[in-house]
Amino acid sequence: MAESGASPLPPTPEAPSPLAHAEQFVWRTARVLEQRRFAYHFLGGGADAVETALSAYRNEDDGYGHALEPDLRGPVSQPLHTAHALRVLASIGRCGGQRVERVCRYLTSVSTPDGALPAVHPSQRGYPAAPFVPIVDDPPSELLATGPVVGLLHRNGVWHAWLFRATDFCWQAVESLEKSRPYEIQAAVAFLDSAPDRPRAEAAADRLGRLVREQRLAALDPDHLEAYPVAPGYAPREHHFPHDYAKTPDSLARAWFTDAEMTRSLEFLVGLQQEDGGWPVLWRQWAPSAALEARPVVTIEALRTLRAYGLSVD
Repeated sequence: MAESGASPLPPTPEAPSPLAHAEQFVWRTARVLEQRRFAYHFLGGGADAVETALSAYRNEDDGYGHALEPDLRGPVSQPLHTAHALRVLASIGRCGGQRVERVCRYLTSVSTPDGALPAVHPSQRGYPAAPFVPIVDDPPSELLATGPVVGLLHRNGVWHAWLFRATDFCWQAVESLEKSRPYEIQAAVAFLDSAPDRPRAEAAADRLGRLVREQRLAALDPDHLEAYPVAPGYAPREHHFPHDYAKTPDSLARAWFTDAEMTRSLEFLVGLQQEDGGWPVLWRQWAPSAALEARPVVTIEALRTLRAYGLSVD
């Protein structure tokens, strides 16, 4: 009991909301692009500012480089950088027009003989890259690189000659998946969520959902992660959860999980926010700069996922 006449204790300050906490993290650590993206998605900022920041990564060949995807350093255009750029443009409603037509010309120029994209073009050789990203002279076609790009272009009503062969490749790759890994499944979902043939996409997604559960590719109980194997070559904490596959409620992957499983997944995602306000990078880290630049990207996507499911972050 306080003595008579003693000054009252100051009120305990309220903890900042997840969004306010993340905002401070973004201003402290993020590149200009992620600062502009955060402002657009959560603070009423404009799309023009995002587009201007993104243009700094564009090259004369109409691809994107300059470590836009932080695990590939150096100036040269790469499919993974360009896919990242398309995701940014789509998120601000600017994935169309002559700009994307030019991007498709770049994608055509780096495609493999079957019309798909390699994860990494050989032009990366000589520049730093994550050790888990192989650089070879004749890179194979990758669903990991092709699926998300093709899905984005279909979703935004883009039509280009390159898309026909790339779409055929994605169908063949998705429908032949047997033993798979989480990132490959994510790429398949990104394609199927926007593939034009909806009945075929729904059938393929239903099969993949059974595969994910049978192969335990989704950690359904975050309190017992030891029960879920981490894919070979992944980092020790690099589990994947229902929210990683079904990033929005209208994704075909949402049907793979019960309401209880999705609720646990989203609660786990909320709990991953760090003391500094950002979300962690769970994949293998190989360079401080790459991890520093990736965390704001991960943070923005975590907040967008939570908001998509109606969870308050304000």
